Amino acid sequence: MTVSYKRVNYTDVETVSGAMRPLTDSLDSEQVGVSIARCEPGWRNKPHDHAAEDHEEIYVLLEGEATVVIDDESVELEAGDAVWIPPTATRQIRNGDVESAFVLVSAPASQCRTASCTDEPGSWATNGFIG
Repeated sequence: MTVSYKRVNYTDVETVSGAMRPLTDSLDSEQVGVSIARCEPGWRNKPHDHAAEDHEEIYVLLEGEATVVIDDESVELEAGDAVWIPPTATRQIRNGDVESAFVLVSAPASQCRTASCTDEPGSWATNGFIG
């Protein structure tokens, strides 16, 4: 019997930069990048964009409260909010006083998704979370 889907539990995926668990490789996704980010109080990633890779992103805040800074504009999010970010916009997650949980979706998916290739084109999953 051929299986027509792939299943993974995000807790089984190694954490990158203390917050993010990239699921794209584990799910064998070729077109969509997806990660779960569980951010401790006060956690921030470095400001970055995805212009070189032409990745648009959607951040969905599942739990907590956080600010996403998009092109120097602070966008306050509460649980249930989603925000779309174009490839050229600079973005940064700034977590507040409580843990938050995000689903991060990116398309198209890139070829490089590990900390070992953060300076290479296509490193969407970790390039904003290292440092």
